[in-house]
Amino acid sequence: MRCAKIKRDTLETQIDLSLELDGTGKSQIATGIGFFDHMLTHIAKHGFFDLEVEAKGDLYVDCHHTVEDIGIVLGKAIAKALGDKKGIRRYGSFLLPMDEALILCSMDISGRPYLGFEVNFTCDRLGEMDTEMVEEFFRAVSENAGITLHIRQLAGKNNHHIAEGIFKAFAKALDIATSQDERIQGVLSTKGMLEG
Repeated sequence: MRCAKIKRDTLETQIDLSLELDGTGKSQIATGIGFFDHMLTHIAKHGFFDLEVEAKGDLYVDCHHTVEDIGIVLGKAIAKALGDKKGIRRYGSFLLPMDEALILCSMDISGRPYLGFEVNFTCDRLGEMDTEMVEEFFRAVSENAGITLHIRQLAGKNNHHIAEGIFKAFAKALDIATSQDERIQGVLSTKGMLEG
């Protein structure tokens, strides 16, 4: 079972998260930020991950701490669920159309975190979530999961479609990269390890 449960308590947020990589797409999400709940549900559904997130944060300030900290915890959960990374495909890419939007997500579960993020949002918020927090969320995931992650907006005008396309494309690429290939002996690296 490739799964993880992470609990993180700070003065700003309290987060309980569980992740099953080999799931069916079930989710139970409660972050206090409706649009973000919707996006996390897409990660579970389109990646076939079982994901539960319960978070309480200082939303009276803004959404920053809650979104970023959930990214930290999700990244740690991905890393923990993957364990020694033996047999995983390591690389995953997906080109996702969302109506007029077209999003590319490409990743390498290399142990070397990096985020390349080229997206042009034209509004400050989607519901109660600041659009700039989309990048911060994926930066936190990348850094804590040890993923080289590139996200590119190739087309799109509707900000909701662009954001939704990003989360769906990430889910699909992560599903590919974390899937196992029986041909892989150990890890897919001439170094014999997937670490920084």
